[in-house]
Amino acid sequence: MCGRFSLTATPEEVQELFGLEEIEDFPPRYNIAPTQPILIIAGDRRRAEGDNRTDRRALLARWGFLPGWVKDPAEFPLLINARSETAAEKASFRAAMRHRRVLIAASGFYEWHRPPKGSNEKSTPYWIKPRDGGIV
Repeated sequence: MCGRFSLTATPEEVQELFGLEEIEDFPPRYNIAPTQPILIIAGDRRRAEGDNRTDRRALLARWGFLPGWVKDPAEFPLLINARSETAAEKASFRAAMRHRRVLIAASGFYEWHRPPKGSNEKSTPYWIKPRDGGIV
């Protein structure tokens, strides 16, 4: 994931796409940054035997990742990115990749064009989103 993203979809659109039974109302957000609260979709493993309701639920969580083995969060940098090609091999992400995955709803994300060093140009943000709208 990138360093900034947006979620401008309505709660109803998120609820329908992810098959959620319920979702709390939330406002559109155009510039979500690390450490801010974000909407995540998590599986609920505590369902009763024979319960045929969806096991997905929407929750608010702080954007950032701390590996389970971190003893003092103040001493460890907050992780916000992982390379998909190598995340399952890295100690920081290995257990979470196997056992604690979540979905993060986004309407788009920002990538920056950075001019060459010494140039007078300013960095330009580009909002990457699906051509027809919707959720990434």
